Amino acid sequence: MASEQGEHPHLHQPLSPAFDRDTHEAEPLLPGEHQQSTESTSALFSKLSTTQKRRIRGAFIFLWAFLATVTVIVLAVFLQHFSHNRLDHGNDHDHMHPPGHGPPDFNSPPSQKRNLIFLVSDGMGPAALSMTRSFMQLTTDSPFNQTLILDSLLIGQSRTLSSSSLITDSAAGATAFSCGHKSYNGAISVLPDGTPCPSVMEAAKLAGYMTGVVVTTDVTDATPACFGSHVLGRGMQDGIALQMLGLEGVNGTNRGSRGRSLDLILGGGRCRFIGNGKEGSCRFDERDVVEEAKGLDWSFIDTKEDLAKMNETDIPLLGLFAPTDIPFEIDRRFVAEQFPSLQEMVKKALHIMKEATKDSEHGFFLMIEGSRIDHAAHWNDPAAQVHEVLAYDNAIKSILEFIDEEDTSTLLVSTSDHDTGGLAVGRRKCSKNYQ
Repeated sequence: MASEQGEHPHLHQPLSPAFDRDTHEAEPLLPGEHQQSTESTSALFSKLSTTQKRRIRGAFIFLWAFLATVTVIVLAVFLQHFSHNRLDHGNDHDHMHPPGHGPPDFNSPPSQKRNLIFLVSDGMGPAALSMTRSFMQLTTDSPFNQTLILDSLLIGQSRTLSSSSLITDSAAGATAFSCGHKSYNGAISVLPDGTPCPSVMEAAKLAGYMTGVVVTTDVTDATPACFGSHVLGRGMQDGIALQMLGLEGVNGTNRGSRGRSLDLILGGGRCRFIGNGKEGSCRFDERDVVEEAKGLDWSFIDTKEDLAKMNETDIPLLGLFAPTDIPFEIDRRFVAEQFPSLQEMVKKALHIMKEATKDSEHGFFLMIEGSRIDHAAHWNDPAAQVHEVLAYDNAIKSILEFIDEEDTSTLLVSTSDHDTGGLAVGRRKCSKNYQ
C-alpha cells in the first residue's frame, strides 16, 4: 500500500471544496445555495483548456442560431397563415369563403356577384398615350402634371406574342386574351393547329353571366370576333357574323339561340349582316342575317336614336350603326347626331347590363374596344389617333363613374393587344448655327 501511495500520491490528496460542491450539483438546491452552485460552475469552466472553451462556445452559438432559425420559420409560417385568414375570413363582403369552411374551391363559381369590364385599346402603345397626353395639355392650356384618366389606372403589361410572327396582329392578340393561348396571326380563337379553343366569354355565358361586346369597328373584326366565334382566319367575317348571333357554330353546325355566347353587340359592320341581294351588303352569300337573328329573339337597331330607347327587355340586342367602321372620332363629332360615340355606346351598354342582371346571382362580362386607334396608326394619321385615344379615355371616365355608383363588385381591366405604326414623338430641331 505504501508503494502504491508513493507511486500515485495524487489519489490520496484531500478533496478540494470545489469538487465536494460539484458532487452535489444534481441534488435540489436549498434556499441560499444558488450563488454557491453558480460559483462552482464558473470555477469548473475556468479550469478548462482554451480549446475546450472554444468548442463549448461554438456549440452554444450553433444551438442558439439553430433555435433562432426555427423560431423565425415558425413565425413566418404563422404570420402568412394569419394573413391569408384575414383575407379569406375578413369582415369585408368580398371574402372567398366563410370562416371554418376550409380553403376556397377554385372550381366553383365565386360566392359573390361580380362584374368584369375588359377594355382593349387596339394598337395603342406608350408613344400614342404620351402624344395624346401632351395634345390634351396643349389644347386645354392645362399644366404638365394634368394627365389622362388612363394615367390613374394601375399600369402593367401583357404579352400577346403571336406564334407565327414577331409582330402580333389583333387576331392573335385577342385570341391570347380570350383563350389564354398563343396562336398565329389571323387566328380567331383557334390554336395553331386550327382547333377551337374555349373562350372566357363562352365560359362566362355558361356560368350564367350576361355578356356583350362594344366596339367602334365592324363587330365582326378580329378583336370582338375572338370573343364570340371560332374561325381559321379573320377574313371569314360572314361566318363570324353567324356565330356571334348563335345562327351557326364551328364548322357550320347549327347552334341555335342556346349556342350563342353574346347577349349584346354594339358597333359597326352592318353590311356583313345584310344579304348579298340587298343594297348595302358586303356578304358573299344571300343570307339575311338580321332577319334570321330576329327569329332567335334578337332586337335589332341601326340608329343612335334607337339606341337611346333601348333597355334590359331588349336583350339580346344587336346594334349596327354604320355600314362598316364607325367614323373616326375626329370626323364623327361633326355628324354626332347620326353616329354614337364609344362613350355613348358604353354608357347605354352598362345601363342595360346592370338592369338585366339586377335580379340575377351573376353579374355581366363586357368587352369594350377602342378599335380605331389601330386604324389611325396604320394610316400614320396622328390627328385621328389622338382623338381616338381621347374618345377611349372618355369612355373609361364613364366606366369609373359607373363603378363608383354600382353596388356590385366590378373589376375594370384596360390593356392593349399590340402597338401599331411605330410612332415616335421626340424630335430635336436644331438651329442653323448648331455645331
